[in-house]
Amino acid sequence: MKGWLFLSLMMVGSLFAMTGLRQFFIEPLEDPGVNAAWFLIQLLPLLLPLPGMLRGNLRPTFFMCMSSMLYFIHGVLVVFDPDLLVFGLFEILFSLGLCGATAVLVRRIREHEAGLTSTEKD
Repeated sequence: MKGWLFLSLMMVGSLFAMTGLRQFFIEPLEDPGVNAAWFLIQLLPLLLPLPGMLRGNLRPTFFMCMSSMLYFIHGVLVVFDPDLLVFGLFEILFSLGLCGATAVLVRRIREHEAGLTSTEKD
């Protein structure tokens, strides 16, 4: 289960990096304060469930899986811009990797919790 968590964290970090690279260097806004605020707003779907996912809770891990689809949709929209084709492809790749890794994590956490409750009943 730790391997899947590590893979999930690698994908989250990659999405952080891709978003930051695009926001601050490729398509920055004019005002640095607004630019930083927009960057945090874009990362909020990943930042909110992250502490719960690190603790191994089921619900935040599931929400992380669902929020990765937002980045997939954004990547699909970005891929149609010829100048940002590579960034869009990487965003799609990292978001699908995050969705797959967290989906496996959700399954493992559910199996672990079901195993604990069934042994507690016996």
